[in-house]
Amino acid sequence: MKKLKRSARLVEMTQYLLIHPHSLIPLTTFAERYNAAKSSVSEDLAIIKEVFESEGLGNLHTLAGAAGGVKYIPKIPKDLSLEMIKKICKLLEEPGRILPGGYLYISDILGQPVYINEIGKMFASIFSNLEIDVIMTVETKGIPLAYAVASYLNIPVVIVRRDNKVTEGSAVSINYVSGSNKKIRMMTLSRRALNEQSKVLIIDDFMKAGGTVQGMKDLLEEFNAKVVGVGVFVESREEGLEEHLITDYVSLAKITGVELKSKKISVCPGNYFENE
Repeated sequence: MKKLKRSARLVEMTQYLLIHPHSLIPLTTFAERYNAAKSSVSEDLAIIKEVFESEGLGNLHTLAGAAGGVKYIPKIPKDLSLEMIKKICKLLEEPGRILPGGYLYISDILGQPVYINEIGKMFASIFSNLEIDVIMTVETKGIPLAYAVASYLNIPVVIVRRDNKVTEGSAVSINYVSGSNKKIRMMTLSRRALNEQSKVLIIDDFMKAGGTVQGMKDLLEEFNAKVVGVGVFVESREEGLEEHLITDYVSLAKITGVELKSKKISVCPGNYFENE
C-alpha cells in the first residue's frame, strides 16, 4: 500500500480496526500496510484509543512483546444503551403491535439497521468478557439479531431449525415443550454446525416463558457444549404469567403489561438496566 499522510492513515486504521473486532493485529501489519515506522503506528493507535474511549466507541487493548499487537473491543456505555432502549420501548408500546397470544410484532425493528446494529453492539458489550466459540439462535426472527451480535464479537453463528433440512446433512433433533402454550415442538441442529464442547452464547429475539431457550440448552447437551450466556431482546413479564423456565439471562426490554381491550402495552428496559 502506498504511503499515506497521517490524517488519511488514521482514517484507514480506524476503519480496519472497526471491521476486525476482537482480533489481535500485530503492529507489523499496520507498519507494512502503510509503509510506516512502528513508532508512528503506536502514536496513531494512541490517538485512536483516546477517541474510541472518550466517545464511547469501545476499547483498544495493546499487548506488548514479540507476539503482541492491538485488539479492538466494541463497547457501548450503559447510559447510551439505556437511551437507545428507551426509544425502542416507545416503539414497542405502539398499540398496533399486539398479536394473538400476547406476542408483539417486532420484525420491523429487527429489520432496521439503525436499531439492529445498536442492539447487536449492546449484547456484544455485555458478553465481551466471556470466552465464546459460537452464537446460537433459532430460526427465523432471531437470525438477524444473532448476526448483528456476531459482527461485533467476530465469531460464527449457528442456527437451530424447526425441522430437519436435507441440505443440513446428518442432524440431532429433540422435542421440547413450548413454555407459553405447553405444546410439544421439535428443533434440530446439523452435526456439522457445532463442534463438541463448544462454548455457546444463546441469543433470542423474544422470550415469553423460556421454553425455546430451554430447548436450545437441552439440544446443546447432545453436543456436550456449554452455555456461557443467554441474551434476550424482549422478555414478557406480565403480571399473572408463570415464572420463566430459565433464570440466568440478560434482557434489554421487558413487557410488563398488555391490555387487549384498550390495546395498551407497557414496556420498560430489561434486567440489564435494573441495577442502574
